[in-house]
Amino acid sequence: MYADIIIDISHEAVDKVFQYKIPDELLSQAQVGKTVVVPFGRGNKKREGYIVGISNQVQFDPSKVKEIISIRDTELKAEKRLIELALWMKEEYGSTMIQALKTVLSVRQKTGALEEKTIYLLLPFEEAKEKAEKYKRKHFAAKERVLQRLMRENPVSYRVLCKEENITGKTVESLEKEGVLRMESSRRFKNPVKNTDDRRGIHPLNDQQQLIYEEFVRDDQAGIRKTYLLYGVTGSGKTEVYLSLIRRVIETGRQVIVLIPEISLTHQTVSRFYTHFGDQVSFVNSRLSKGEKYDQFVRAQKGEISIMIGPRSALFTPFSNLGLIIIDEEHEGAYKSETSPKYHARDAAAKLASLCGASLVLGSATPSLESFTKAKLGIYRLWILKQRANQMALPTVSIIDLREELKAGNRSMFSRQLREAIEDRLNRKEQVMLFLNRRGFAGFISCRACGFVLKCPHCDVSLTYHRGGRMVCHYCGYERAIPKLCPECKSKHIAAFGTGTQKVEAALYREFPEARVLRMDMDTTRKKDSYDQMLSAFSKGEADILVGTQMIVKGHDFSRVTLMGIIAADLSLHAGDFRAGEKTFQLLTQAAGRAGRGNRPGEVMIQTYQPDHYAIVTAGRQNYEEFYEQEMTFRRLLKYPPACEMLVVFCTSRKEEDGIVAMNMIASYLHRIYGPDKLMLIGPGEGAFPKINDVYRRVLYIKENNADRLLAVRNRIEDYTQTEDIFSQVHLYYDRNPMGIY
Repeated sequence: MYADIIIDISHEAVDKVFQYKIPDELLSQAQVGKTVVVPFGRGNKKREGYIVGISNQVQFDPSKVKEIISIRDTELKAEKRLIELALWMKEEYGSTMIQALKTVLSVRQKTGALEEKTIYLLLPFEEAKEKAEKYKRKHFAAKERVLQRLMRENPVSYRVLCKEENITGKTVESLEKEGVLRMESSRRFKNPVKNTDDRRGIHPLNDQQQLIYEEFVRDDQAGIRKTYLLYGVTGSGKTEVYLSLIRRVIETGRQVIVLIPEISLTHQTVSRFYTHFGDQVSFVNSRLSKGEKYDQFVRAQKGEISIMIGPRSALFTPFSNLGLIIIDEEHEGAYKSETSPKYHARDAAAKLASLCGASLVLGSATPSLESFTKAKLGIYRLWILKQRANQMALPTVSIIDLREELKAGNRSMFSRQLREAIEDRLNRKEQVMLFLNRRGFAGFISCRACGFVLKCPHCDVSLTYHRGGRMVCHYCGYERAIPKLCPECKSKHIAAFGTGTQKVEAALYREFPEARVLRMDMDTTRKKDSYDQMLSAFSKGEADILVGTQMIVKGHDFSRVTLMGIIAADLSLHAGDFRAGEKTFQLLTQAAGRAGRGNRPGEVMIQTYQPDHYAIVTAGRQNYEEFYEQEMTFRRLLKYPPACEMLVVFCTSRKEEDGIVAMNMIASYLHRIYGPDKLMLIGPGEGAFPKINDVYRRVLYIKENNADRLLAVRNRIEDYTQTEDIFSQVHLYYDRNPMGIY
C-alpha cells in the first residue's frame, strides 16, 4: 500500500503530492489526514507531512519509493472532507496545499491529556470480607482500607482512593498482582465550559420566528439544503431562531457549528446555549491552550458533543455528521483570514456545507453587501425579522454635530447633550455604554510648532501614545519614550493628539467622579478569563459605565443599558478603505442596538463632524435598505465588490528595489496578455504602510466582472512568476475581495 503525502514545507516548489510506501507494521495506523514522518530529499532529512490519499497503485519505480518512518499517535484524524476543503481553498485563494492543510487541520498534536484511573473490585463480597479480615490480622492496614472502601463503593476513582484512604500506588499494584482488584486507565478530556449562569430561560417563538422555523423544517425534511440569510434588526430574536433550528438538527442525530466573530462573545453565547443543550455544547477560541483545543476536537470526533461554538477556526471541527452551520454577525471582517490562505469563513462554510450535505444560516442586523446582494438575486433565501422580539421600540437616535459644539466653546470629548444624558442615567441607576473605535490613551504624538509626527522607524506608521509615557507601534511592537523636545525643530510644543479609550476613561473619572467605570479593549483583556469577568461584572450591575472598542458593541445583551454614546463616529469613516462607509454603518447600527434591550426605552447619541454623511444618517434611522441602495450605487460606479470582483497581488521584500521591479513586471505581463483595456489594474504602488518591521510592501489591485476569469488571471500570474529569477527575491500573496487595506 502507498500513501500520497504533502510535505510540511510552505514552498511552491514542493507544493505537490509525494508517494511513500506504507510499511506492513504501520498499515493499521495509516489513515487520510494523519501526520507522518518521512525521509525527504537527497539527504533523507526527516520531515513531517500529511497523508492525503492511500492506494495500492504506485506511480513511480517501486524500487525508488521511500518508506514512511513513523505515523503520529494521535486520536484526532482528519475527515476526508477537510482534505477536500483544503484543496478547494488552495485553488480558490492561491495558497500552497500545506498552508491550506495547516488551516483546516489546525490542531494536530496531543497535549495536556488528563489520565483518569478507575479501580474495580474483582472478588465477590463475602470473599472480599474474608480477605479484609486476613489483612487486619496480619496488620496490612493499607490493604484492609482499600478493600473496605471497595466493598462500600465499587468502582472508585484511583485519585480519590489514594487521597481519601491515604494509599500509595504500591499498595494498589500489590493488590492487583494478587487478583483482588483491577485498574483501568482512560483519557479524561478537558471541558472549558464553566460559569454558565444564564437566567433568560427558554422563550417561545413569536409568529415571525415560527414561520422561519417551519420553512427550515420543511426544507430539512425534504432533503433541501440551502444557504439562508437571516436579516433581523438588533434585538429581534435571531438567537432564539438559531436555538430552534439547532434543536431540530441535533434531534435528528446531526451536529452543528456556530461561528461568532469576537472572542468577547464566547461566554455569553456558550452560557445561552448551555442553558438549552447542556453538555452537548463546547467551544474553541484563541484563549484556550493547545491541549484544551485538541480535547474539544477529539470530543467532537468521538460524538461526545453536538454543538461547537467559536471563531472561524471552529469551522474545521471534525464532526462526523454535520447538519447545520450558523454564522452569527456574518458581516464581520473577523471572518476573513489575515494569513494565507486568505479565506472568508462565509465562503468556506458554504463549500463545507455542500461537501457535508448541511444547511448554512447567515445572521446579521447589518448584512454584508455581498450576502444581501446574493439574497436579492435569489442565490440565498432571505428571512427578515423587522421587530424586536420583546415588542420594545428601537432606541431613539440623535446625531450631534461636533462642529457646533466647538463653536459653542465646548472642547470636551463629551457634547453637552451626551454629558447631560450620562448624568441623568447615573441619577436613575441605569447603565451607559460608550463606544470608541480606538484603544490606548491618545492617537499620536505631534509637534504643534512644525507638524512633525513621531513614527516607527521600522514600519512608517505613527506611534500610538499610551498612558505612562509609552510610545508603541501596534504593528511590530517597537516602543520608545516620549521625547521632551521635537526631534525635527527642537520645539517644546510636542504633545499627544487624538482620543483613545484610556483618555475617555480618564475624562469620565474627572467629570463623573462618583461613577464606576469599566474599560474594555485589547489592553485590558489580555488575560485568559478577562473578557468573561468584565462582561459578567457589568451584567451584574457592578459598574455604571462600560467604555470600549468594537468588542463591546457586537451581540452583547445588557438589559440595564439605556444609553449608548458613540464618541467619534468619524474615526472609522476615513480609513482609506472602500468598505469604510459600510463598516461605519455596521458599527453604528450594532452599537445603537445595545441600548433599550430590557424593559426601559433606549437612547443613542452619535457624535460626529460629518452629520450629513449617508452612512451616519442611515445608521441614525436604522434603515439598512436605504444604506444598501446608496452604497451599492457607489460600488457600481467605481467597480468595487460586490458589483465587481477584485484580486489583490501583495508583495513583500527586504530590498525596496526588488519589490518595485517584480510588481512592475507583473503589471507589464498582464498588459501584454490581456491588453490595457480588457483588465482594470490599480497600481502597482506602495502599500498603505510602505514598510513594516524593515520589510517593504507593494500592492497591485485587479478588477474583473467575472470571478472565474479573475481566477484564471491569478493562475497566469503564478505560472509567470515561476519563470523569472527576480521572484525568488520577493514573497507574493493573493487576496480575493479584500476586507481591509494593504
